[in-house]
Parts: sequence; structure tokens; C-alpha cells
Amino acid sequence: MRRGEGRHRPDTEQARAMETKLTLIAKKAKEERRCKFNNLMHLINVESLRECFYRLKRGKAPGIDVMTVEEYERNLAGNLEELMERMKRMSYRPQPVRRVYIPKAGGKQRALGVPAVEDKLVQMAFSRILEAIFEADFLDLSYGFRKGRSPHQALARVDRRLMYEPINVVLDADIKGFFDNVDQEWMKRFLEERISDRKFIRYILRMLKSGVMEEGVVIPTGRGTPQGGVISPILANIYLHYVLDLWFYHRVRRRIRGYADMIRYCDDFIILVEEEADAREMLQWLEGRLNKFGLELSERKTRIVRFGRKAWRDHDKGGPKPGTFNFLGFTHYCGKSRKGQFKVGRRTERKRLRQSMQKVKNWLKHNRSTLPRQELHRWIRIMLMGHYRYYGVSDNSRQLQCLYDKVRESYYKWLNRRSQKRSFTWESFKKYLRRHPLPLPKIYHDLYHLAF
Repeated sequence: MRRGEGRHRPDTEQARAMETKLTLIAKKAKEERRCKFNNLMHLINVESLRECFYRLKRGKAPGIDVMTVEEYERNLAGNLEELMERMKRMSYRPQPVRRVYIPKAGGKQRALGVPAVEDKLVQMAFSRILEAIFEADFLDLSYGFRKGRSPHQALARVDRRLMYEPINVVLDADIKGFFDNVDQEWMKRFLEERISDRKFIRYILRMLKSGVMEEGVVIPTGRGTPQGGVISPILANIYLHYVLDLWFYHRVRRRIRGYADMIRYCDDFIILVEEEADAREMLQWLEGRLNKFGLELSERKTRIVRFGRKAWRDHDKGGPKPGTFNFLGFTHYCGKSRKGQFKVGRRTERKRLRQSMQKVKNWLKHNRSTLPRQELHRWIRIMLMGHYRYYGVSDNSRQLQCLYDKVRESYYKWLNRRSQKRSFTWESFKKYLRRHPLPLPKIYHDLYHLAF
């Protein structure tokens, strides 16, 4: 038990009361589609903030105030009381997000934001309320960061549509820098579709405009959502619900000649289309639609791909080879079943597989001499299991085995470099693994079962 956790855990009755209120809000939002919610700020109190605090992950990097979760907890009651007083006076202002960079494939860097602990728990309190209100409005085609939904369910829907619907073309679209380019004025208008509490919306706008600190300089943020913010996923879903989902479902599908469906996971989406002419028209409409709301497609990553049963049959008759597309970390391709029939195949995206392998190599290289062998072994097991839990889907056994083999080779190499003497031959290493086995590749997600 963490220090102070036993005394300061949120009261069970208070926690249940909050859950009951959120459930009632969700029920009302579902039953009354035009209802606008007011007086939401009363849902944010010391108890709800305390509950949000204990949902925060420990051991994360601090924000610009250098305050960790553990340090904030030492005077949790006093900190929450003081925070609540500032929120009542409307004097609470989120701190700028600390910007850090992590390496990407190809030598590039990805910018990440690290919010302060206090801002994280406030964002969590607001996001829980937003989820209760807007979940009823979200369409079935949206899967990202929603309760009871997962990327594997989205993959199963892709498989089901490609196998059983007349899909001949995939519109593989990519929004350039989505989280950095969300129009905050449009976000405000979307929130006002369901919320009339001005203080509640005012605080969300403060979060959006909190700014970024880089090398000691605060950079104002007039666009985008908080980098690394707990609230960013739900805001992204709200924004794209109005910009993309409703537009596709109610307007685009009625204007085209053939079948079409869209699957979206946060800002990552594909459109499955029957007619290529429809896909080309749709691409033009999509560009115009996104531009209206401050977004644009990436020309390099957006493309129309011939894909499906017809493209596979045409290739068998000497036609061009069907294309492939990437979605949620997997490369999808037209394959053949054991009975010689068309099937949708998928494998770990090459870039993701290389990143996983490189991650293991780098970690072993930097920790082989400082950690005991048991700790090295434990970490490799955790890494492999994490990879299998996500990428262990139907048809991906070969790529899982490839990762396992490469990790085992790296493990052998770096164990032998712990000292000047070779501590293992390959045969003795295999005996070691028999006594201390690494987890073997396993399929955890049967997409054919999930599809139905």
C-alpha cells in the first residue's frame, strides 16, 4: 500500500454516488438526443478529484512544476482542498505542458507533452463527464478510446466488411498533425451542442490554450488539444464525430452509387468502397470537408488502394496485383485460404516490427551490465507478452515468431557481453531457456470470432 493510500482513498459511498450521477447523465443523454446539460461543475468536488488522483499512473515524468504524483500525495487532502477553492473562484489555470522529444524511425523525433499532475487529475474529472454525455451520440463506426471497444474489434470489423461486402477499393486516409491542428473555436461549438454550462466549457478552453514550454520558453497554443493530455482522446472523438462521422454516415453514403463503410480509431481511419469512381469523388469531398474545420490530408500517406475479392480474382487471371494498406499497426493484404479461397491477411506492419526489435536491442545494450540477469529476463518476458497481447491476431503467427527469434538472438548476444569471457555457448543458452523459458508466440485475438 502506498503511503497515505489507506487513509485518503476516496470514500466508497462517494465514489458510488459519482458513478450513479454519471450513469444518470449517460441515460438522459441517450434518451434525449437534443438535451443540453447545465450545472456540470457541481460534479467536480474534492471527492471526485481524489478518485481521479488515484487513477493516475505512478512513476511518470513530472510537468514544468517538477511535482510527481508521489510528492503531490504527501499533502493530498490540502492540495485538493486548495485546488477546489481555486476552481470555485475560477482562478484555476492549467500550467503549460512540458514538451519533450522521443526518437522515431528514420532518425526523426516525435514531440510529446507532459502535463503537471494537478492538470492531469482535473482533465480526468472533465473527461469522465464528457464521456458520459457524448458516448450516446458516438456512432458504431468509431472505436478509439471508448469503453467496451478495442482496436481488435475495429480490425474484426474491417475483416468482416472486406470478406462479406462488395468492397473493391480502400481509401487509406491520414490527417496531417491532427492533435496539433484542431480548431478550438469549432471545438467550442461542438461542445455547446450538448453542454450549456459556460464555466465547464470555459475551463476546457483554458486547457486547450494552456500553452507549451520548450527550453524555458512558453509558446501559446491557439490551435490543437493538450499534448499528452488525459482529455485529448475524448476531445478528439467529439471533434471527429461532428467533422467526419456524421458527415460520412448521413451525407456521403447517400450520395454515392455503391456500398461504403468507414472504420475510425481516434484520428486513424479507412473508408471501404465498392466503386473506384465513388472513392475518387469521396477523396475530393473529404479534402474539402477537413479544410473547412482546419484540417488537411497528408498527400504522402493518403491513397486509393485496389483491394478485395474482385482485385484478388483479377490478379489470378493475370491482372495487376492487389495493393496493401496499413491500419492500427497491421499491413492488410489479399491472401488465399487453405481451400484456395480469398481471405484478408494481416501481418505486423514492418515499421512496428523493426521498432519492437530495436527497442529490445537498445534496452539490453544499456542495461546488460547494471541489472542482474533475473531482472533482464523479467523485462524481456514483459516486453514479449505486451507485444503478443496486441499483435497476436489471426494470421500473424509468422511475424510473432520472427520477433521471438530476433529477441532470443539479441538476448544471447548481450548476455555474452556482460563480461570478457563468453558465459554461454548457443547450446548452454538453450538449456538456460529451458529452465527459464521466454513466453512463446500466441494468438490472443481470433478476429473471425470477434467479427461475429
